[in-house]
Amino acid sequence: MPRNLIDIVDLSVEEIDQLIATAEDIIANPTKYQDACAHKQLATLFFEPSTRTRLSFESAMLGLGGSVLGFSEAMSSSTAKGETVGDTIHTVSCYADIIAMRHPKEGAPYAAAQFSEVPIINAGDGGHNHPTQTLTDLLTIHREKGRLNDFTIGFCGDLKFGRTVHSLVNALSRQSGIKFVFISPEELKMPAYIKENVLDKNGLPYEETGSLEEAMPKLDILYMTRVQKERFFNEADYIRLKDTYVLDPEKLVPAKSDLCILHPLPRVNEITVSVDRDPRACYWKQVKNGKFIRMALILKLLDIQV
Repeated sequence: MPRNLIDIVDLSVEEIDQLIATAEDIIANPTKYQDACAHKQLATLFFEPSTRTRLSFESAMLGLGGSVLGFSEAMSSSTAKGETVGDTIHTVSCYADIIAMRHPKEGAPYAAAQFSEVPIINAGDGGHNHPTQTLTDLLTIHREKGRLNDFTIGFCGDLKFGRTVHSLVNALSRQSGIKFVFISPEELKMPAYIKENVLDKNGLPYEETGSLEEAMPKLDILYMTRVQKERFFNEADYIRLKDTYVLDPEKLVPAKSDLCILHPLPRVNEITVSVDRDPRACYWKQVKNGKFIRMALILKLLDIQV
């Protein structure tokens, strides 16, 4: 059976450390890896829109000397004709050596993996998980803080539907000395299953608040998220909640001088453009790091040693 990445906990803490070390080596020595995946093919199957995830996967494979095939919307595949995801995956696994898949339905990549003859990477499934964004986040935290333990991290915005938030909380719950602060309106609070099955179960400290201003001084890392219009059934609710938190220079006045501001992107208006000039803004570094950690992951799942 091929090795898949469906959930971040599919990787051990040691394996994540190894991926970060490989990514760091790729950053330092890119030419060493430029032909590592020569004659290998990555299929990117995106049933939901994406800019950074899809392009970073494609750039990662090209940077390893491989090639890419796939589609960027469901309507350009035979699923528009009624083909099942299982049949699509079975077909594509005949052509590609590894598959990165995004789907709006939670659990779709797991189901797809049952039909695949090659490794499947979950590139985001609904409001559930986004493990490669989590690897990107962890690499960025490690590069900025020099560690993955002993800090306070605040998650702000849409914590109910935010798959990047759910995956990162899962990953950090296995590290020591992490304190979580969840900042959201009542309607978008962290799901109970995350709090009960991940945090409470492991005796991990967390607090919930509706005030970004109150939380700011205690944070080492601030993870901003957008309120996701595509997850709402009622547009009136989205309009009411979308501007709940807007990070601007004024709100950063009481923040620590070495605060690390992350955002999985895309942003709408939850971080003003003026914050981009603040040295604590790390989200564009985050974008760049996504390519390198995905290069490391492709190598691992294809069992290629360099």
